[in-house]
Amino acid sequence: MDKSNVAVLKEKILKLKSEKDVVILAHNYQIPQIQEIADYLGDSLELARISKEVESKVIVFCGVKFMAETAKILSPLKQVLLPVIDAGCPLADTINTEQLLELKKKHPGAWVVSYVNSSAGIKALSDVCCTSANAVRVVKNIPVDKVIFVPDKNLGWWVQKNVSNKEVVVWQGFCDAHEKFTLEDLDKTKKLYPDACVMVHPECRKEILQKADFVLSTSGMLSRAAQVEDKRFIIGTEEGIIHRLKRENPDKEFYSLGKEKICQTMKKTTLVELYESLAKGIYSIELSEEVIAKAKTAIERMISYV
Repeated sequence: MDKSNVAVLKEKILKLKSEKDVVILAHNYQIPQIQEIADYLGDSLELARISKEVESKVIVFCGVKFMAETAKILSPLKQVLLPVIDAGCPLADTINTEQLLELKKKHPGAWVVSYVNSSAGIKALSDVCCTSANAVRVVKNIPVDKVIFVPDKNLGWWVQKNVSNKEVVVWQGFCDAHEKFTLEDLDKTKKLYPDACVMVHPECRKEILQKADFVLSTSGMLSRAAQVEDKRFIIGTEEGIIHRLKRENPDKEFYSLGKEKICQTMKKTTLVELYESLAKGIYSIELSEEVIAKAKTAIERMISYV
């Protein structure tokens, strides 16, 4: 799409947004054009908080399905639209409700801590949710000594490492994009930029987490890059965040940890899909009252752990 067509499409989106009392939320992994037109840009925790607080009648969530479901759970009276209905999360799909129910039977008394990258059904069976930004804090603060952590094994390992006084039963799911980062990638990139600070997402493999300078959520990476004097950074997460890092820190350099890793479902949302979603009111997220009620408790507990 050439620049003139992009400009026209953006103008149409902004006009519809104003007419229909819509707020556009976008995750840090979205394509640059979506990031630039969003009202709010953030990670899962930031966007969950925002979706609860905004006054607009309609939320258009440029992300993946579990994020739009989370917004609907927190704001059940609002219409929540997901521009691409099959923008799912392979990590969330690694566990289903039957598997979680079996885990709960095997570990009676344990609290279920579900990473926000999970379906509404999984959240409804959970005691509390967490994000990569607050997972350690959540598990430290819950009032039991045994935890079932689903679905990400790498974030689960990071939690276990940092909360040694509790037993953590970790489900063995993983994010395809983050799992592709290797120690070889890290070593090669570090040789190219020996003075660079290495910041990685806790969905990366544990051997990457052990060698990184900092293990951070995307919001944590943005904060650190802006606040420290370092001028070079190696980034171990989905490549979408690098666009925002460069835009907000034009005097600094950012390099992917090895070849850039891409979440294909995050890239499905383009300006065309966003426009269609606004124009036609598609695709509306619908959840049962029972799922909303049960999942809301777990998500609100997550938000309370600031």
